[in-house]
Amino acid sequence: MKNLSLSDITVDYWVQGSPASLNDWVGSVILIEVFQVNCPGCFIYALPRAVDLHQRYHDQGLVVLGLATAFEDYDKNTLENLQKLVTTGEVIGETYKALNQYGKLSDGKLSWKIPFPVGMDRVIEETEPVTDERVQRYAHEFLPEFEKYSDEQKSAVLQQVKHYLQQKSRKAVTFECFALQGTPSCIVFDRNAQLRDVSFGQIDYKQAMIEHLLAEK
Repeated sequence: MKNLSLSDITVDYWVQGSPASLNDWVGSVILIEVFQVNCPGCFIYALPRAVDLHQRYHDQGLVVLGLATAFEDYDKNTLENLQKLVTTGEVIGETYKALNQYGKLSDGKLSWKIPFPVGMDRVIEETEPVTDERVQRYAHEFLPEFEKYSDEQKSAVLQQVKHYLQQKSRKAVTFECFALQGTPSCIVFDRNAQLRDVSFGQIDYKQAMIEHLLAEK
């Protein structure tokens, strides 16, 4: 991954909590939980875990931030729906269906609140044409093991990537800058604002990692 820093996190709008700059939190361990409003797994697993880490370690120097993004379902993963979520607990789409099915809603809404700052990733119109070079570049950037695939696997992947890019009308700046593979994802910086971890869909190891980074001087 290219040399990324805290300044590469792009927040278009703070829905809850509004620091003048992310650099306000340099000196703390920073965990950024990247989610989509229309992402059931984000609300069943990742966000509750992020809330738990915030409650456990905030007083020891952990700053947890929520960053809503949109790499699909652009009609649902919107700033408006994020604002409803944060202010009223209202969830939509696949998130509502899954949480309702598992009995995790109270009067049709979340039974818990996000206690940390939440912002919206910058989502812009996609204008870059879908060329073979772009398809290759995208496959290599998001699939580090791509060159180890068989020719048949590579061909199938490139077809999938081409189809994805052809229907992709918008671009989420932070999501693409950090080459995130989906949601939920997590980006972690140490007390010196150095990037220490980027992960997709993993939650079990986060507590040990946070404890380790908090203990570093």
